[in-house]
Amino acid sequence: MPAHNAADAADAAARELRDLVEDAARARDGNFYILRLYVTGMTPRSARAVKNLQTICDEYLKGRYDLEVIDIYQQPALTKGEQIIAAPTLIKKLPLPMRRIIGDMSDRDRVLLGLDLVRRPSPSPTPPSEE
Repeated sequence: MPAHNAADAADAAARELRDLVEDAARARDGNFYILRLYVTGMTPRSARAVKNLQTICDEYLKGRYDLEVIDIYQQPALTKGEQIIAAPTLIKKLPLPMRRIIGDMSDRDRVLLGLDLVRRPSPSPTPPSEE
């Protein structure tokens, strides 16, 4: 039986790699986003995260994203290797760099910054002190 599980794991890893290569080809211009949102059932917090993220994606990434919502209770195998320590967790796979955002995605500015859709404001120069 362990050999069967090892074969299944190898097949899953090969599929994951193939999917990432295909996704990378689509995202080569940096304009296509591959997003995975890990939730714990359809709790109010999970539902808010899905709704908030969907709203942001529809507004900023219309037609340029693939969002997969993964319930870690229903599909625990899909969390392997993702180091999910809290939920909801959004992982931006592509374009690189990969990013993780934890929470219900209600802090719109933080989500936009994490998705590289806005730039971090540069700190304003400190005026010289008058002594």
